[in-house]
Amino acid sequence: MSKKKKITFVINYFYPDFASTGQLMTDLCLNLRHDFEITVVAAQPNYAGESVNTNKTFEIGYLENIKIVRIRLPEVKKASKISRFKYIFSYFFLASIALLKEKKTDIIYTISQPPILGGLIGSIGKFLKHTKHVYNIQDFNPEQAAAVAYTDKQYIFKLARTVDKLNCYYADHIIVVGQDMAETLKERFKNKKVPKHSVINNWTSENEIVPLKKSNNHIDLFLKEHNLQDKFIIMYSGNIGLYYDLENIIQVAKEFEESADIVFLFIGEGAVKSRLQDFVKESNLTNVLFLPYQPKDFIKYSLNAADIHLVVNQKGIKGVSVPSKIYGVMAAGKPILGVLEQESEAQLLIEKSNCGIVVEPKDYNGIIESIKSFYQLSSEERKEIGLNGRLYLEEYLKRETSINKYRQLLNRL
Repeated sequence: MSKKKKITFVINYFYPDFASTGQLMTDLCLNLRHDFEITVVAAQPNYAGESVNTNKTFEIGYLENIKIVRIRLPEVKKASKISRFKYIFSYFFLASIALLKEKKTDIIYTISQPPILGGLIGSIGKFLKHTKHVYNIQDFNPEQAAAVAYTDKQYIFKLARTVDKLNCYYADHIIVVGQDMAETLKERFKNKKVPKHSVINNWTSENEIVPLKKSNNHIDLFLKEHNLQDKFIIMYSGNIGLYYDLENIIQVAKEFEESADIVFLFIGEGAVKSRLQDFVKESNLTNVLFLPYQPKDFIKYSLNAADIHLVVNQKGIKGVSVPSKIYGVMAAGKPILGVLEQESEAQLLIEKSNCGIVVEPKDYNGIIESIKSFYQLSSEERKEIGLNGRLYLEEYLKRETSINKYRQLLNRL
């Protein structure tokens, strides 16, 4: 029997982190562990503010037969640029060392986190270890940062774009998670000598997340615990970060403060959560509730507690990122209010599956009118819309389909 080929995943977030990429990469590695020898280089879990109880810079652990090299990093305050940069560059330096210490790696697999430097780790590793590099771009940067004017220093964007273009050029294969992102890759290279690439959609555990009634014991207890019984719940579940315009979208809640049965529920953590909480406090709003990330095995219940879900992106994010939360919402069979640009991957999914309403980013009146439209529908009508998404997911977006595409690609390389 021939020895398995070895893949070293340098992916920042990994089990038990709450980050969506961490959950996706954990799922991928667990499903590939029989095909390949796998080592994962990742940070100590800290995405949702978990405490790190170790003094070791590198700590070896295992999940099933997957070797995990955990890196101890400085605590990050997501609202602080200095703290974020300190975290990112510490990860880049230490992850590069951990990668170079790994022996006989056939493929280095990196993702676009941290921005630019995730790909650069793979480029350095490929050059020094004479191996192959697969670069999975979950978000294009600096395009994403530029969309929200993260800095006004244009030379930083120009330098970052040059470095990441080199990462793309030097990689043996690039994976993007949406067809609109493939177009962005082509635009980077002006449709000339475009690097080899594939589009492989992200996914969710469609066998674990299924449509459930609010009368389900777990959901009912969740609703009672947070005084949400008999409420029409508009939910945002995920990263409360910089790229979603949530600071403005939350102001829509003021339009519904006289409607006692309408509640906006935000589940997650992120760089702008404190700003949202400050706005709610200053406006004396009682129809907005914030909860932390829910345990992974409870997400199937929390997603089903909503009447509609917000799936949003900032203006300028089309072709740059795909909000992976859409797959979980579709699996739960819930209607979607998308705040998304036309022809973006998520907008097209909602349109093709007929599972919700889409308005353009910054169209706040459109958001208000869409909420009213959903509210005026009967529960059966909303259920039918949500189940359209579930049926589409089952036909075109199964987890097994995406993972098999990864398996075939990595075997081919």
